[in-house]
Amino acid sequence: MGQTLIARRAPLASSRSQLEVLARPGPWTSFDERIAAAGLPPLSASRIEIFQINIGKFCNQTCRHCHVDAGPERTEQMSRETAELCIRALAQTDIPTLDITGGAPELNPSFRWLVQEARALGRHVMDRCNLSILLVKPQENLAEFLAEQRVEIVASLPYFRPTQADAQRGEGIFDKSITALRKLNALGYGVEGSGLTLNLVHNPVGAFLPPAQHSIEAQFKRELARSYDVVFNNLYTITNMPISRFLEFLVDSGNLEGYMERLANAFNPAAAQAVMCRNTISVGWDGTLYDCDFNQMLDLPVTAGAPRHVRDFDATLLDGRSIVTANHCYGCTAGAGSSCGGAVA
Repeated sequence: MGQTLIARRAPLASSRSQLEVLARPGPWTSFDERIAAAGLPPLSASRIEIFQINIGKFCNQTCRHCHVDAGPERTEQMSRETAELCIRALAQTDIPTLDITGGAPELNPSFRWLVQEARALGRHVMDRCNLSILLVKPQENLAEFLAEQRVEIVASLPYFRPTQADAQRGEGIFDKSITALRKLNALGYGVEGSGLTLNLVHNPVGAFLPPAQHSIEAQFKRELARSYDVVFNNLYTITNMPISRFLEFLVDSGNLEGYMERLANAFNPAAAQAVMCRNTISVGWDGTLYDCDFNQMLDLPVTAGAPRHVRDFDATLLDGRSIVTANHCYGCTAGAGSSCGGAVA
């Protein structure tokens, strides 16, 4: 389904090789040393408030920045059995939010079942949507389904101009995204008073930090309304994480050292204390538990001693756990910070 939009070479050999690349000496200290130098204790989890599931790497797009390395050729998909374990784990807690991501999560056969089961439990559901999936057959009624279930949509749109957006996500994707946004607006998404939340995600095209979130949000709202008659609720800025496909770009373009130095120099202790891993548990497509979606892509499961698979899920044993960190964590603590919900400081 869909097509590969951007030609690419084979990925770095393994998550281990990525970690080795990130651990190379440079004009910065390790992330753990930087935390200690700032007088902060090692990162630890608080109470879980977000149950995030990555239900597969299959996607109808192949984006240059994708930390999941997702695309039409990927076959990793969460099974119904594992999806049922996720709902069972959610049901035994009062965790308020289910955050579903991918790949294109909507392409997983269990996606709609997960949404309905979580909503039946009274949980808030978020769908991390690439927008173009709303136009792919047989997903023509997907937008209506999401509206009926009152699902919050968090949609990726790198920029409000087609040239920059297509450079990151593939030729023609911006126009498809605008068509999908108009479809969502027609259903009430992003419209004041509708109760249907539509948030957009901006991440830079290239080895740069994102601009101030409030400033770029104002530009997005002005330009999308004026040029395309599109409205939305909030804009989240997310730093490109130096892992997977974006790490390949940094290495190939000779930008790795400069980018890592830029992240490390922008380290913000306030952002470090508000990182998303502190209130989130991330479930991989095979049920393995991680502190965040980024650690998931580097095969860094939760710390030893805590439950490591959703079949053994126990919130009391996961609350307060030590967070597994490495140098990629600089991406979440630079400047105003970065998380699945945008800036944190």
